Amino acid sequence: MNLWLTRIMPNHAHQNARRDLANAVDMHHRLMSLFPDHVGEEPRRALGVLFRTEDSPVGTQTLLQSTQQPDLTRLPHGYGSAVCKPLAPLLAALQPNLTVHYRIAANPIRKPGRSTRELYKLSAVVPLNGQAADDWWIRQAEASGLKVVTVRSTALDAARGTHRQSQQLIRHARTQFDGTALITEPDRLRTRLAEGIGKGKAYGCGLLSIAPARSHP
Repeated sequence: MNLWLTRIMPNHAHQNARRDLANAVDMHHRLMSLFPDHVGEEPRRALGVLFRTEDSPVGTQTLLQSTQQPDLTRLPHGYGSAVCKPLAPLLAALQPNLTVHYRIAANPIRKPGRSTRELYKLSAVVPLNGQAADDWWIRQAEASGLKVVTVRSTALDAARGTHRQSQQLIRHARTQFDGTALITEPDRLRTRLAEGIGKGKAYGCGLLSIAPARSHP
């Protein structure tokens, strides 16, 4: 398995970059445009495309992960700077009991049963926050070959946009989880890194990033 990680630093003076940063649907289409057409009925899944837009010490960045190297020449002129690197060395280094730092912006939700929805007048999908969101992430991490050691959660703005064909409004609540974890099942972790976690993967949710924690004497 190989994955590619692309770091895009959008130029806020560029009209298209500003629009994409404000609209998760537009960002999805922008990133998909960096890959060949006609890759199947589910191109995002086929290409393993996941992304996350976040603030960094040097400004806003969009992280794009994919199973195929993107063609960065397809970005509009002046859109911003971008660099791409393979994640094969990282994937190969994963082993049991290795401590890693992690980050994921995810869509923690629950789907109540019909009787519960009717009793409490709930919608079909209920966003989670606070301890309930933390518990959701811990369960997801365990299912991904990680044992969470520390977790810090931060509520983010929802991923929003309008579906271009159906004109349906898209909204996915997001929470960012940061912390440390122990690897328990490296192969399962590699699979979940490639597939993403949770709902809203097409719109900036579910990209799990990890890095080995440095040990101190």
